[in-house]
Amino acid sequence: MPYDRLLAPLTIGGITLPNRVVMGSMHTGMEDRAKHFGELAEYFAERARGGTGLMITGGFAPDTTGWLLPAGSQLTSSRAADKHRVITDAVHEAGGRIALQILHAGRYGYHPLVKSASAVKSPISRFKPRAMSGRDVERTIGHYARAARLATQAGYDGVEIMGSEGYLINQFLTARTNGRTDQWGGIASNRMRFPEQVVRRVRESVGEGFLLIYRQSLLDLVPDGQSWEETVELAQRVEQAGASVINTGIGWHEARIPTIVTSVPRAAFASVTGKLREHVTVPVMASNRINTPEVAEQILADGQADLISMARPLLADPQFVRKAEQDRADEINTCIACNQACLDHTFKNQRASCLVNPRAGRETTLRLLPVGPHAARTVAVVGAGPAGLAAAVASAERGHRVTLFEEQDEIGGQFRYAMRIPGKEEFAETLRYYTRRMQVLGVEVRTGTRVDDDHLAAYDHTVVATGVTPRVPPIPGIEHPKVVMYDDLLSGRATAGARVAVIGAGGIGFDVSEYLLHDRDETVEHWKARWGVTDPQESRAGLGPKHDEPPKRTVHLLQRRPAPLGKGLGKTSGWVHRQTLKDGGVEFIGGVTYDLIDDEGLHITIRSGDGKEPDAEADSEQRLLQVDTVVICAGQESVRDLARPDDPSRHLVGGADVAAEVDAKRAIRQATELAASL
Repeated sequence: MPYDRLLAPLTIGGITLPNRVVMGSMHTGMEDRAKHFGELAEYFAERARGGTGLMITGGFAPDTTGWLLPAGSQLTSSRAADKHRVITDAVHEAGGRIALQILHAGRYGYHPLVKSASAVKSPISRFKPRAMSGRDVERTIGHYARAARLATQAGYDGVEIMGSEGYLINQFLTARTNGRTDQWGGIASNRMRFPEQVVRRVRESVGEGFLLIYRQSLLDLVPDGQSWEETVELAQRVEQAGASVINTGIGWHEARIPTIVTSVPRAAFASVTGKLREHVTVPVMASNRINTPEVAEQILADGQADLISMARPLLADPQFVRKAEQDRADEINTCIACNQACLDHTFKNQRASCLVNPRAGRETTLRLLPVGPHAARTVAVVGAGPAGLAAAVASAERGHRVTLFEEQDEIGGQFRYAMRIPGKEEFAETLRYYTRRMQVLGVEVRTGTRVDDDHLAAYDHTVVATGVTPRVPPIPGIEHPKVVMYDDLLSGRATAGARVAVIGAGGIGFDVSEYLLHDRDETVEHWKARWGVTDPQESRAGLGPKHDEPPKRTVHLLQRRPAPLGKGLGKTSGWVHRQTLKDGGVEFIGGVTYDLIDDEGLHITIRSGDGKEPDAEADSEQRLLQVDTVVICAGQESVRDLARPDDPSRHLVGGADVAAEVDAKRAIRQATELAASL
């Protein structure tokens, strides 16, 4: 086998897993209503057919105070358990194993019924919790046990107790959220009593032959989090109480250190799992930013873990394990950790999906059904950016005969620029995947080729995916030699001086600013130093001082609106980009009117106000930014030379359809939906 450790079986908790790959818990939005369980069943079954050894559901609350959202997912009755059978039966019929995660949100719940160890409000919820009484605590432990017992009735192979990421169990464990003076608070050993009793009661309720996973926070990454000695003691107490496996959790949701975004190095936290493995006898599971079989195999080879948790990589490619088994890892659609369609959707109460695989979460509705040989059509795709690549691959997967035309010498479009941003190197994996997939499917790729209507007349369908071109704003002096368009900068056709003004603070403006600050190909250790992640034996909760090198350039980032810069960035990743630029000394300037670009630099007027309405009476300040280079990131315009609105065989997708801040998520989804309809 190409990955003999990753694909080796393992017997735990009374069941034998065919390999070491676990699809970690991720809330999809299908858990909250039983009417969506049929869709959830197919979502998991597709990954079971793809060879995943074990899957863990999104979190189900053990009672109403534990809801994440009002009337959110919960498992509290026998009648509810029976409705889960559609999920477990589908997974078992597909040859898979599945565990139910029991999650009590505590103060992270977004509803007025929230309770926690103490009445300490969370920074990520508007609702202040009530402190649990001693009776509440005992009752909640019983509710965990009840949920686990109901999971056995529902046909699950195990349960996972969510004890990390800052949810209720974490709230009992640390002094920052537990100010109790009874047996459940005070000294660390008392604070550990709650998770220990939860695990013990759950084990009693399900018996010895049932898989019981405990997800433990190994690095809290928040002030006053657990020390390493406390973490080890808790793991040992949880093991003694009956846990079959200890899964790794990293960071509370309120932590100001990124743990899963694309800029986090691969397997950045596996060493912490390895450190814990020395102190327990049950298997341990590594997690966070493990997205290829090579990385997973190395973690196992290094003795850092016994199992590998990968949630988003199995959103991106349900066939991940099967491709690894068949020595086809180069065909895996790799998760790029962008968060745009998965976690960003989840935190906005939307259905989770995947930017690189829009079928994720829509397995029953977005289907690429094969066409017979007589129904196959010839399809020309013009433009090899994300939309064009998705259209070409999805059309070919259905059996159509596809030719892809690209005017440039390389495929990739805007992804070619994205992969050059420090921390976004993973975007190259998507281009690698599409390149290989087109080879396997027999898509004819013609780069360096410009086409016109005469070329396209021979095809049954034409997909116009010609993308966008940067918008040139009407600023006096825009033709000055120090002005550079963002695509010229990122492609290497132009360079920037030591002092730079970036016009436009959307996603591209932030990316360009980061590109200008540093030339990074950083190691895991350098990344940890930059964010202040330390050895937990040296610093409580793994939290230490930040260390970063001086920025390469002085950068000013500007936008017309007076509103705070970066408000439109991703919900779960935007703060990381903002913090990175702040750490690099970038000056954020809003409410800007661009007056003139000349030899002196960029002349601007800055107006005050709240950004809601123009205010003629608002104070204004004229200012000269003495810069060497002005980079334009002021939006895009669609390239529609080949659009033919009256021709039903001509289809617009991606940026050619809507030039909206280079939205790859929409472009890939739209192209895939079009291919499904041809």
